[in-house]
Amino acid sequence: MNHKDNIIALATASGAGAIAVIRISGKDVITLGDNLFKSVSGKKLINQKTHTIHLGHIIKDNKELDEVLVSVFKNPNSYTGENVIEISCHGSPFIQQEIIQLFLRNGCRVANPGEFTLRAFLNGKLDLSQAEAVADLIASDNEASHQIAMQQMRGGFSNEIKSLRDELLNFASLIELELDFAEEDVEFANRDQFRDLIERITKVLKHLIDSFAIGNVIKNGIPVAIVGEPNVGKSTLLNALLNEEKAIVSDIAGTTRDAIEDELNIGGVGFRFIDTAGIRETEDVVESIGIKKTFEKITQSQVVIYLFDASLVTSENIDAINVEIRSIQNKFPDKPLVVVANKIDKADNSVIESGFKYDNLLLLSAKENIGVDDLKNKLLTFVNTGALRNNETIITNSRHYDSLLKALEEIQKVQHGMDANLSGDLLAIDIRQALYHFGEITGEITSDDLLGNIFANFCIGK
Repeated sequence: MNHKDNIIALATASGAGAIAVIRISGKDVITLGDNLFKSVSGKKLINQKTHTIHLGHIIKDNKELDEVLVSVFKNPNSYTGENVIEISCHGSPFIQQEIIQLFLRNGCRVANPGEFTLRAFLNGKLDLSQAEAVADLIASDNEASHQIAMQQMRGGFSNEIKSLRDELLNFASLIELELDFAEEDVEFANRDQFRDLIERITKVLKHLIDSFAIGNVIKNGIPVAIVGEPNVGKSTLLNALLNEEKAIVSDIAGTTRDAIEDELNIGGVGFRFIDTAGIRETEDVVESIGIKKTFEKITQSQVVIYLFDASLVTSENIDAINVEIRSIQNKFPDKPLVVVANKIDKADNSVIESGFKYDNLLLLSAKENIGVDDLKNKLLTFVNTGALRNNETIITNSRHYDSLLKALEEIQKVQHGMDANLSGDLLAIDIRQALYHFGEITGEITSDDLLGNIFANFCIGK
Protein backbone atom coordinates (compact mmCIF):
# COMPACT_ATOMS: atom_id res chain seq x y z
CA MET A 1 0.00 0.00 0.00
CA ASN A 2 1.27 3.46 -0.91
CA HIS A 3 1.06 5.74 2.15
CA LYS A 4 2.29 8.82 0.26
CA ASP A 5 -0.61 9.33 -2.14
CA ASN A 6 -3.78 11.37 -1.58
CA ILE A 7 -6.69 9.62 0.15
CA ILE A 8 -10.31 10.67 0.60
CA ALA A 9 -13.27 9.37 2.60
CA LEU A 10 -16.52 10.45 4.17
CA ALA A 11 -15.72 11.19 7.83
CA THR A 12 -19.33 11.44 9.02
CA ALA A 13 -21.95 8.70 9.00
CA SER A 14 -23.32 7.74 5.60
CA GLY A 15 -26.84 8.83 4.67
CA ALA A 16 -28.71 12.12 4.61
CA GLY A 17 -28.09 14.77 7.27
CA ALA A 18 -27.76 18.48 7.84
CA ILE A 19 -24.06 18.44 6.91
CA ALA A 20 -21.41 15.91 5.96
CA VAL A 21 -17.64 16.08 6.39
CA ILE A 22 -15.28 14.72 3.74
CA ARG A 23 -11.67 14.21 4.84
CA ILE A 24 -8.73 14.32 2.41
CA SER A 25 -5.08 13.72 3.35
CA GLY A 26 -1.83 13.67 1.40
CA LYS A 27 1.05 15.73 0.11
CA ASP A 28 -0.87 17.45 -2.72
CA VAL A 29 -4.35 17.86 -1.23
CA ILE A 30 -4.20 21.62 -0.61
CA THR A 31 -3.14 22.28 -4.21
CA LEU A 32 -5.81 19.83 -5.34
CA GLY A 33 -8.35 21.70 -3.22
CA ASP A 34 -7.40 24.97 -4.91
CA ASN A 35 -8.19 23.39 -8.28
CA LEU A 36 -11.70 22.33 -7.25
CA PHE A 37 -12.65 24.95 -4.65
CA LYS A 38 -13.33 28.64 -5.22
CA SER A 39 -13.21 30.79 -2.10
CA VAL A 40 -15.70 33.68 -1.83
CA SER A 41 -12.73 35.88 -0.92
CA GLY A 42 -10.80 34.73 -3.98
CA LYS A 43 -7.86 33.60 -1.84
CA LYS A 44 -5.92 30.41 -2.53
CA LEU A 45 -5.90 27.71 0.16
CA ILE A 46 -2.17 27.13 -0.36
CA ASN A 47 -1.48 30.68 0.87
CA GLN A 48 -3.61 30.38 4.03
CA LYS A 49 -2.45 29.53 7.52
CA THR A 50 -2.97 26.12 9.01
CA HIS A 51 -6.10 25.54 11.10
CA THR A 52 -8.21 28.04 9.16
CA ILE A 53 -11.68 27.66 7.65
CA HIS A 54 -12.79 29.13 4.32
CA LEU A 55 -16.22 29.63 2.76
CA GLY A 56 -16.69 28.97 -0.92
CA HIS A 57 -17.96 26.59 -3.58
CA ILE A 58 -16.90 23.25 -5.01
CA ILE A 59 -16.69 23.70 -8.78
CA LYS A 60 -17.51 20.89 -11.21
CA ASP A 61 -17.45 21.51 -14.99
CA ASN A 62 -17.40 25.26 -14.33
CA LYS A 63 -20.60 25.00 -12.27
CA GLU A 64 -21.09 25.40 -8.54
CA LEU A 65 -21.79 21.96 -7.08
CA ASP A 66 -22.28 23.06 -3.46
CA GLU A 67 -21.52 25.84 -1.02
CA VAL A 68 -19.03 24.45 1.50
CA LEU A 69 -16.60 25.22 4.29
CA VAL A 70 -13.05 23.96 3.78
CA SER A 71 -10.79 23.49 6.82
CA VAL A 72 -7.04 23.58 6.15
CA PHE A 73 -4.47 21.69 8.25
CA LYS A 74 -0.89 21.90 7.07
CA ASN A 75 1.76 19.30 7.92
CA PRO A 76 2.96 18.42 10.45
CA ASN A 77 0.15 20.09 12.44
CA SER A 78 -2.67 17.79 11.38
CA TYR A 79 -4.24 14.55 12.55
CA THR A 80 -2.30 12.46 10.03
CA GLY A 81 0.87 14.57 10.08
CA GLU A 82 0.29 15.33 6.38
CA ASN A 83 -1.54 18.13 4.60
CA VAL A 84 -5.24 17.67 5.30
CA ILE A 85 -8.38 19.43 4.13
CA GLU A 86 -11.86 18.72 5.43
CA ILE A 87 -14.88 19.74 3.37
CA SER A 88 -18.09 20.45 5.28
CA CYS A 89 -20.85 20.19 2.68
CA HIS A 90 -24.62 19.82 2.76
CA GLY A 91 -25.64 16.34 3.86
CA SER A 92 -27.32 15.12 0.69
CA PRO A 93 -25.94 11.66 -0.26
CA PHE A 94 -25.89 12.88 -3.89
CA ILE A 95 -23.71 15.90 -2.99
CA GLN A 96 -21.40 13.76 -0.86
CA GLN A 97 -20.78 11.28 -3.66
CA GLU A 98 -20.42 13.97 -6.32
CA ILE A 99 -17.66 15.69 -4.32
CA ILE A 100 -15.88 12.41 -3.54
CA GLN A 101 -16.06 11.29 -7.18
CA LEU A 102 -14.76 14.68 -8.31
CA PHE A 103 -11.66 14.34 -6.14
CA LEU A 104 -11.19 10.69 -7.15
CA ARG A 105 -11.00 11.80 -10.80
CA ASN A 106 -8.41 14.43 -9.88
CA GLY A 107 -5.68 12.56 -8.06
CA CYS A 108 -7.18 10.90 -4.97
CA ARG A 109 -8.03 7.34 -4.09
CA VAL A 110 -10.54 6.01 -1.55
CA ALA A 111 -9.01 5.58 1.90
CA ASN A 112 -8.83 2.10 3.38
CA PRO A 113 -10.38 1.39 6.81
CA GLY A 114 -8.42 3.25 9.47
CA GLU A 115 -5.91 4.64 6.98
CA PHE A 116 -6.04 8.20 8.32
CA THR A 117 -5.16 6.91 11.81
CA LEU A 118 -2.59 4.52 10.35
CA ARG A 119 -0.85 7.50 8.74
CA ALA A 120 -1.01 9.33 12.07
CA PHE A 121 0.83 6.35 13.61
CA LEU A 122 3.37 6.08 10.77
CA ASN A 123 4.07 9.82 11.00
CA GLY A 124 4.61 9.73 14.76
CA LYS A 125 1.44 11.59 15.76
CA LEU A 126 0.19 8.64 17.82
CA ASP A 127 1.76 5.46 19.12
CA LEU A 128 0.02 2.16 18.38
CA SER A 129 -1.87 1.85 21.64
CA GLN A 130 -3.17 5.42 21.27
CA ALA A 131 -4.25 4.65 17.70
CA GLU A 132 -6.19 1.61 18.92
CA ALA A 133 -7.82 3.80 21.57
CA VAL A 134 -9.28 5.94 18.76
CA ALA A 135 -11.32 2.94 17.59
CA ASP A 136 -12.36 2.18 21.18
CA LEU A 137 -13.45 5.80 21.66
CA ILE A 138 -15.63 5.69 18.55
CA ALA A 139 -17.16 2.39 19.71
CA SER A 140 -17.70 3.48 23.34
CA ASP A 141 -21.37 3.41 24.31
CA ASN A 142 -21.20 4.18 28.02
CA GLU A 143 -19.35 6.51 30.38
CA ALA A 144 -16.93 3.88 31.67
CA SER A 145 -15.73 2.63 28.27
CA HIS A 146 -15.48 6.26 27.08
CA GLN A 147 -13.37 7.19 30.12
CA ILE A 148 -10.99 4.25 29.59
CA ALA A 149 -10.58 5.03 25.88
CA MET A 150 -9.88 8.71 26.61
CA GLN A 151 -7.30 7.81 29.24
CA GLN A 152 -5.52 5.52 26.81
CA MET A 153 -5.75 7.99 23.92
CA ARG A 154 -4.14 10.69 26.11
CA GLY A 155 -1.20 8.31 26.44
CA GLY A 156 -1.59 7.23 30.07
CA PHE A 157 -0.97 3.55 29.31
CA SER A 158 1.69 4.31 26.69
CA ASN A 159 3.64 6.56 29.04
CA GLU A 160 3.61 3.90 31.76
CA ILE A 161 4.94 1.25 29.35
CA LYS A 162 7.50 3.61 27.76
CA SER A 163 8.87 4.62 31.17
CA LEU A 164 9.38 0.98 32.18
CA ARG A 165 10.84 0.13 28.79
CA ASP A 166 13.30 3.03 28.90
CA GLU A 167 14.58 2.04 32.35
CA LEU A 168 14.88 -1.60 31.31
CA LEU A 169 16.60 -0.59 28.08
CA ASN A 170 19.16 1.45 30.04
CA PHE A 171 20.08 -1.53 32.21
CA ALA A 172 20.07 -3.82 29.18
CA SER A 173 22.62 -1.58 27.46
CA LEU A 174 24.84 -1.66 30.55
CA ILE A 175 24.67 -5.45 30.71
CA GLU A 176 25.42 -5.67 26.98
CA LEU A 177 28.39 -3.37 27.61
CA GLU A 178 29.67 -5.74 30.28
CA LEU A 179 29.83 -8.49 27.66
CA ASP A 180 32.38 -6.42 25.73
CA PHE A 181 34.60 -6.39 28.81
CA ALA A 182 34.00 -9.99 29.88
CA GLU A 183 37.71 -10.72 30.27
CA GLU A 184 38.19 -7.77 32.64
CA ASP A 185 35.24 -8.93 34.82
CA VAL A 186 33.80 -5.38 34.94
CA GLU A 187 30.26 -4.73 36.29
CA PHE A 188 28.54 -1.65 34.89
CA ALA A 189 24.95 -2.50 35.90
CA ASN A 190 24.39 -2.28 39.65
CA ARG A 191 22.72 -5.60 40.49
CA ASP A 192 20.85 -4.27 43.53
CA GLN A 193 19.33 -1.41 41.53
CA PHE A 194 18.56 -3.82 38.71
CA ARG A 195 16.80 -6.19 41.12
CA ASP A 196 14.69 -3.29 42.46
CA LEU A 197 13.76 -2.34 38.89
CA ILE A 198 12.74 -5.91 38.03
CA GLU A 199 10.57 -6.12 41.15
CA ARG A 200 8.92 -2.78 40.31
CA ILE A 201 8.28 -3.82 36.69
CA THR A 202 6.81 -7.12 37.90
CA LYS A 203 4.44 -5.29 40.25
CA VAL A 204 3.27 -2.87 37.55
CA LEU A 205 2.79 -5.65 34.97
CA LYS A 206 0.74 -7.76 37.38
CA HIS A 207 -1.45 -4.75 38.22
CA LEU A 208 -2.04 -4.02 34.52
CA ILE A 209 -2.77 -7.67 33.76
CA ASP A 210 -5.24 -7.88 36.65
CA SER A 211 -7.01 -4.76 35.36
CA PHE A 212 -7.94 -6.59 32.14
CA ALA A 213 -10.64 -8.54 33.98
CA ILE A 214 -12.57 -5.34 34.71
CA GLY A 215 -11.52 -3.55 31.54
CA ASN A 216 -12.74 -6.29 29.24
CA VAL A 217 -16.23 -6.45 30.75
CA ILE A 218 -16.56 -2.65 30.80
CA LYS A 219 -15.56 -2.43 27.15
CA ASN A 220 -17.90 -5.21 26.00
CA GLY A 221 -20.69 -4.85 28.56
CA ILE A 222 -21.28 -7.07 31.59
CA PRO A 223 -23.55 -10.02 30.72
CA VAL A 224 -26.19 -10.76 33.38
CA ALA A 225 -28.35 -13.91 33.11
CA ILE A 226 -31.87 -13.78 34.59
CA VAL A 227 -32.85 -17.36 35.53
CA GLY A 228 -35.56 -19.14 37.47
CA GLU A 229 -38.60 -21.36 37.03
CA PRO A 230 -41.24 -20.50 34.40
CA ASN A 231 -43.69 -17.69 35.11
CA VAL A 232 -41.82 -16.16 38.05
CA GLY A 233 -41.54 -12.80 36.25
CA LYS A 234 -38.19 -12.95 34.45
CA SER A 235 -39.52 -11.23 31.33
CA THR A 236 -41.39 -8.67 33.46
CA LEU A 237 -38.14 -7.92 35.31
CA LEU A 238 -36.27 -7.48 32.01
CA ASN A 239 -38.95 -5.05 30.82
CA ALA A 240 -38.80 -3.16 34.14
CA LEU A 241 -35.00 -2.87 33.95
CA LEU A 242 -35.11 -1.65 30.35
CA ASN A 243 -38.26 0.44 30.90
CA GLU A 244 -39.80 -0.96 27.72
CA GLU A 245 -41.81 -3.98 26.56
CA LYS A 246 -38.86 -5.94 25.20
CA ALA A 247 -39.99 -9.44 26.21
CA ILE A 248 -43.42 -11.05 25.85
CA VAL A 249 -45.17 -11.33 29.22
CA SER A 250 -47.85 -13.97 29.70
CA ASP A 251 -49.50 -16.00 32.48
CA ILE A 252 -48.75 -19.11 30.42
CA ALA A 253 -45.68 -20.90 31.77
CA GLY A 254 -42.83 -21.40 29.29
CA THR A 255 -43.60 -18.37 27.10
CA THR A 256 -39.89 -17.56 26.72
CA ARG A 257 -38.38 -20.30 24.55
CA ASP A 258 -35.15 -18.55 23.59
CA ALA A 259 -32.80 -16.07 25.25
CA ILE A 260 -33.71 -12.40 24.82
CA GLU A 261 -30.91 -9.86 25.25
CA ASP A 262 -30.68 -6.10 25.58
CA GLU A 263 -28.27 -3.58 27.08
CA LEU A 264 -28.72 -0.99 29.80
CA ASN A 265 -26.39 1.71 31.08
CA ILE A 266 -26.25 1.70 34.89
CA GLY A 267 -24.04 4.27 36.58
CA GLY A 268 -21.98 4.70 33.43
CA VAL A 269 -21.35 0.96 33.04
CA GLY A 270 -22.96 -1.16 30.32
CA PHE A 271 -24.89 -4.29 31.40
CA ARG A 272 -26.23 -6.84 28.94
CA PHE A 273 -29.29 -8.55 30.39
CA ILE A 274 -30.28 -12.01 29.15
CA ASP A 275 -33.85 -13.19 29.78
CA THR A 276 -33.70 -17.00 29.63
CA ALA A 277 -36.20 -19.83 29.33
CA GLY A 278 -37.61 -21.07 32.67
CA ILE A 279 -35.79 -23.98 34.31
CA ARG A 280 -38.11 -26.94 34.89
CA GLU A 281 -38.70 -30.56 33.89
CA THR A 282 -40.54 -30.63 30.55
CA GLU A 283 -41.30 -32.97 27.66
CA ASP A 284 -41.74 -30.08 25.22
CA VAL A 285 -38.87 -30.42 22.74
CA VAL A 286 -38.67 -26.70 21.92
CA GLU A 287 -38.81 -25.65 25.57
CA SER A 288 -36.11 -28.22 26.40
CA ILE A 289 -33.81 -26.60 23.86
CA GLY A 290 -34.52 -23.23 25.48
CA ILE A 291 -33.65 -24.60 28.93
CA LYS A 292 -30.40 -26.03 27.56
CA LYS A 293 -29.58 -22.57 26.18
CA THR A 294 -30.32 -21.11 29.63
CA PHE A 295 -27.40 -23.01 31.14
CA GLU A 296 -25.20 -21.99 28.21
CA LYS A 297 -26.07 -18.33 28.87
CA ILE A 298 -25.29 -18.74 32.58
CA THR A 299 -21.85 -20.05 31.58
CA GLN A 300 -21.30 -16.98 29.37
CA SER A 301 -22.55 -14.46 31.97
CA GLN A 302 -20.58 -12.53 34.60
CA VAL A 303 -23.46 -12.25 37.09
CA VAL A 304 -26.53 -14.46 37.65
CA ILE A 305 -29.92 -13.24 38.91
CA TYR A 306 -32.05 -16.09 40.28
CA LEU A 307 -35.71 -15.08 40.42
CA PHE A 308 -38.53 -16.81 42.30
CA ASP A 309 -42.19 -15.98 42.89
CA ALA A 310 -42.46 -14.77 46.49
CA SER A 311 -46.26 -14.95 46.42
CA LEU A 312 -46.17 -18.75 45.94
CA VAL A 313 -43.67 -19.55 48.69
CA THR A 314 -45.07 -21.99 51.27
CA SER A 315 -43.59 -24.17 53.99
CA GLU A 316 -43.98 -27.12 51.60
CA ASN A 317 -42.00 -25.67 48.66
CA ILE A 318 -39.47 -23.41 50.38
CA ASP A 319 -36.90 -26.21 50.70
CA ALA A 320 -37.21 -27.04 46.99
CA ILE A 321 -36.51 -23.41 46.03
CA ASN A 322 -33.45 -23.34 48.30
CA VAL A 323 -32.21 -26.58 46.72
CA GLU A 324 -32.54 -25.02 43.26
CA ILE A 325 -30.65 -21.89 44.35
CA ARG A 326 -27.85 -23.96 45.90
CA SER A 327 -27.71 -26.04 42.73
CA ILE A 328 -27.03 -22.89 40.67
CA GLN A 329 -24.38 -21.83 43.23
CA ASN A 330 -22.67 -25.23 43.08
CA LYS A 331 -22.70 -25.40 39.28
CA PHE A 332 -21.31 -21.87 38.92
CA PRO A 333 -19.34 -21.14 42.11
CA ASP A 334 -17.26 -18.35 40.54
CA LYS A 335 -20.24 -16.27 39.42
CA PRO A 336 -21.87 -13.74 41.76
CA LEU A 337 -25.48 -14.81 42.42
CA VAL A 338 -28.23 -12.34 43.26
CA VAL A 339 -31.34 -14.02 44.70
CA VAL A 340 -34.45 -12.00 43.91
CA ALA A 341 -37.87 -12.55 45.51
CA ASN A 342 -40.34 -11.16 42.96
CA LYS A 343 -44.01 -10.19 43.42
CA ILE A 344 -43.46 -9.07 47.03
CA ASP A 345 -46.58 -6.92 46.73
CA LYS A 346 -48.53 -10.19 46.95
CA ALA A 347 -46.36 -12.02 49.50
CA ASP A 348 -45.63 -12.26 53.22
CA ASN A 349 -42.18 -10.69 53.30
CA SER A 350 -41.41 -11.94 56.82
CA VAL A 351 -41.68 -15.53 55.56
CA ILE A 352 -39.33 -14.70 52.66
CA GLU A 353 -36.71 -13.03 54.85
CA SER A 354 -36.73 -15.83 57.42
CA GLY A 355 -36.79 -18.66 54.87
CA PHE A 356 -34.02 -17.43 52.56
CA LYS A 357 -30.67 -16.53 54.10
CA TYR A 358 -28.50 -15.09 51.33
CA ASP A 359 -26.11 -12.14 51.37
CA ASN A 360 -27.43 -10.97 48.02
CA LEU A 361 -31.17 -11.36 48.71
CA LEU A 362 -33.40 -8.64 47.25
CA LEU A 363 -37.15 -8.17 47.53
CA LEU A 364 -38.92 -6.52 44.60
CA SER A 365 -41.99 -6.37 42.44
CA ALA A 366 -41.05 -6.09 38.76
CA LYS A 367 -44.65 -5.40 37.76
CA GLU A 368 -45.07 -2.56 40.27
CA ASN A 369 -41.47 -1.35 39.80
CA ILE A 370 -40.70 -1.78 43.50
CA GLY A 371 -37.04 -2.46 44.35
CA VAL A 372 -35.81 -2.39 40.73
CA ASP A 373 -33.39 0.46 41.52
CA ASP A 374 -32.03 -1.59 44.45
CA LEU A 375 -31.21 -4.37 42.00
CA LYS A 376 -29.40 -1.92 39.70
CA ASN A 377 -27.34 -0.62 42.62
CA LYS A 378 -26.52 -4.19 43.68
CA LEU A 379 -25.24 -5.00 40.18
CA LEU A 380 -22.91 -2.00 40.30
CA THR A 381 -21.24 -3.44 43.42
CA PHE A 382 -19.85 -6.27 41.29
CA VAL A 383 -17.91 -3.78 39.14
CA ASN A 384 -14.68 -2.23 40.38
CA THR A 385 -15.59 1.36 39.58
CA GLY A 386 -12.99 2.57 42.10
CA ALA A 387 -10.25 2.08 39.51
CA LEU A 388 -12.23 4.30 37.15
CA ARG A 389 -12.80 6.99 39.76
CA ASN A 390 -9.09 7.04 40.60
CA ASN A 391 -8.22 7.35 36.90
CA GLU A 392 -6.06 4.22 37.05
CA THR A 393 -4.77 2.61 33.88
CA ILE A 394 -7.15 -0.19 32.84
CA ILE A 395 -6.37 -2.64 30.05
CA THR A 396 -9.22 -3.41 27.63
CA ASN A 397 -7.32 -4.60 24.56
CA SER A 398 -6.67 -8.36 24.28
CA ARG A 399 -3.54 -7.71 22.18
CA HIS A 400 -2.08 -5.56 24.94
CA TYR A 401 -3.07 -8.18 27.51
CA ASP A 402 -1.26 -10.91 25.56
CA SER A 403 1.90 -8.79 25.20
CA LEU A 404 1.87 -7.94 28.92
CA LEU A 405 1.60 -11.62 29.83
CA LYS A 406 4.57 -12.45 27.60
CA ALA A 407 6.58 -9.50 28.96
CA LEU A 408 5.87 -10.62 32.54
CA GLU A 409 7.00 -14.15 31.69
CA GLU A 410 10.32 -12.82 30.38
CA ILE A 411 10.79 -10.48 33.37
CA GLN A 412 10.22 -13.41 35.74
CA LYS A 413 12.88 -15.36 33.82
CA VAL A 414 15.26 -12.46 34.41
CA GLN A 415 14.38 -12.48 38.11
CA HIS A 416 14.98 -16.24 38.36
CA GLY A 417 18.24 -15.80 36.45
CA MET A 418 19.47 -13.18 38.90
CA ASP A 419 18.53 -15.40 41.85
CA ALA A 420 20.57 -18.19 40.26
CA ASN A 421 23.50 -15.80 39.55
CA LEU A 422 23.36 -16.43 35.82
CA SER A 423 25.83 -14.60 33.61
CA GLY A 424 24.98 -11.31 31.94
CA ASP A 425 24.77 -12.83 28.44
CA LEU A 426 21.98 -15.18 29.55
CA LEU A 427 20.14 -12.38 31.35
CA ALA A 428 20.43 -10.21 28.24
CA ILE A 429 18.50 -12.77 26.14
CA ASP A 430 15.42 -12.58 28.38
CA ILE A 431 15.71 -8.79 28.75
CA ARG A 432 15.69 -8.37 24.97
CA GLN A 433 12.55 -10.53 24.75
CA ALA A 434 10.82 -8.44 27.43
CA LEU A 435 11.76 -5.25 25.55
CA TYR A 436 10.37 -6.80 22.37
CA HIS A 437 6.95 -7.40 23.96
CA PHE A 438 6.89 -3.87 25.43
CA GLY A 439 7.64 -2.55 21.95
CA GLU A 440 4.76 -4.55 20.48
CA ILE A 441 2.31 -2.58 22.63
CA THR A 442 3.42 0.93 21.71
CA GLY A 443 4.44 0.16 18.13
CA GLU A 444 8.22 0.38 18.28
CA ILE A 445 8.02 -3.16 16.88
CA THR A 446 5.38 -3.86 14.24
CA SER A 447 4.69 -5.91 11.15
CA ASP A 448 2.48 -5.30 8.13
CA ASP A 449 0.19 -8.14 9.21
CA LEU A 450 -0.21 -6.66 12.69
CA LEU A 451 -1.02 -3.18 11.36
CA GLY A 452 -3.40 -4.66 8.79
CA ASN A 453 -5.32 -6.57 11.47
CA ILE A 454 -5.57 -3.56 13.78
CA PHE A 455 -6.64 -0.90 11.28
CA ALA A 456 -8.97 -3.18 9.31
CA ASN A 457 -11.42 -2.85 12.24
CA PHE A 458 -11.61 0.96 11.91
CA CYS A 459 -14.32 2.81 10.02
CA ILE A 460 -13.32 4.11 6.58
CA GLY A 461 -13.18 7.83 7.45
CA LYS A 462 -10.95 7.41 10.50
